[in-house]
Amino acid sequence: MSEKNKVKFGLSNVHVAKITKGENGAITYGTPFKIPGAVNLSLDAEGDNEPFYADNMKYYESYANNGYSGELEIAKIPDEFLKEILGQTIDSAGGVLETINDVISPFAFMYQIEGDETGTRFCYYNTTVSRPSTEASTTEDTKTPNTDTLSITTSAREDNGQVRYKLALSDTNKTEYDAFFDEVPEPKEASV
Repeated sequence: MSEKNKVKFGLSNVHVAKITKGENGAITYGTPFKIPGAVNLSLDAEGDNEPFYADNMKYYESYANNGYSGELEIAKIPDEFLKEILGQTIDSAGGVLETINDVISPFAFMYQIEGDETGTRFCYYNTTVSRPSTEASTTEDTKTPNTDTLSITTSAREDNGQVRYKLALSDTNKTEYDAFFDEVPEPKEASV
């Protein structure tokens, strides 16, 4: 089914779900939680193409899908993300402690982009992030908020090779669309 949207704009509903790997390599996802304050997302496709020449022409070309990499800019990184994904500790006073022993967890990364007809929801199944930089600036004539930027990299799930799933609202998928952020979506059987 083709999408109804002619254009896309806006970014909202950013969610993440922590990945846990079992002893047998099975992947399970935690319950997605929202990261409010999405400002900007920029993801570039990773992977190269390799042409093969024969008969004096490009005879065959192979492509590698190595996922995506880029940046997510948000208003402020929530403490839940610092704890669940960056592995930092929240003490009884509400302070957040970062140590050299923190273990960054992979996660599913989900969000929504609006269109002229309906929103489209995306899920990247295996995402990693690096620790964010810290920036602050003085207040001048106006109060312009500072933002936080996360460098993110997505790749294929180790158990089945899935990289990304997108779902635009249609007449036949309202139930799946409405439940998209309740748990990490698993694709339905492919239609012919």
